[in-house]
Amino acid sequence: MYADLISTVTVFEDRPYRNIKGVRVTQNLFDDLGEEEEDVLAAAAAESLGKPEPRDPFIRRPFEYDVIAYPFVHENWQQTRFSDGSRYGVWYGSLEIETTLFETVHHWRKFLLDAYPDEDREIVSDRRVFRAFCQGVLVDLRGKEAAWPALVADGYEFTQPLGSYLRGQNLNGLLVRSARCEGTNLSSFTPDILSNPEDVCYLTYRFNPKRRGSILIERTAGVAWLEI
Repeated sequence: MYADLISTVTVFEDRPYRNIKGVRVTQNLFDDLGEEEEDVLAAAAAESLGKPEPRDPFIRRPFEYDVIAYPFVHENWQQTRFSDGSRYGVWYGSLEIETTLFETVHHWRKFLLDAYPDEDREIVSDRRVFRAFCQGVLVDLRGKEAAWPALVADGYEFTQPLGSYLRGQNLNGLLVRSARCEGTNLSSFTPDILSNPEDVCYLTYRFNPKRRGSILIERTAGVAWLEI
């Protein structure tokens, strides 16, 4: 069924970008428990004693999760383009940072318009961009969207069964054109081909749902960078 579609593979070795939720400035959870640094350190030590041993690497505070492992943890499986969320998760990255913007802006805008269509105020979301080293053989679907337009359709009726098939064949993942721009997305079915994540930058998205305008993106806090 998929023989012609998945006939092209490539040996991939690069550092794709991953754009996730994050916060620019974190808050010390114990800063209201005492004025002295020793008080804060004592509270942090007490908290660590109440955590399970050996420490589960997936039990973390918000935004401290592992940028590689998180999508593959059972509790975090979601319905996405190449997974129906019932049996496995997928790690998504892009070869260009701009592609991550178009992808995440699309989904965030859709969420806000569904959840807060009449909200006449600016809603703000902080993001965090990483790069991770990726090395492996990937199915290359780039350029095949002309013959298989469902690869970049809004609906996932074609791509979710395709993802299930590829994962069932123990394939690492795939490269495909973004449905939101001309860039390239990388979808990995395994953490084994990903390593050495590094920070790139923080971003801030700003959007007023009622006004239905562009989403303003800041790379430096308070300074407009792009509008999508």
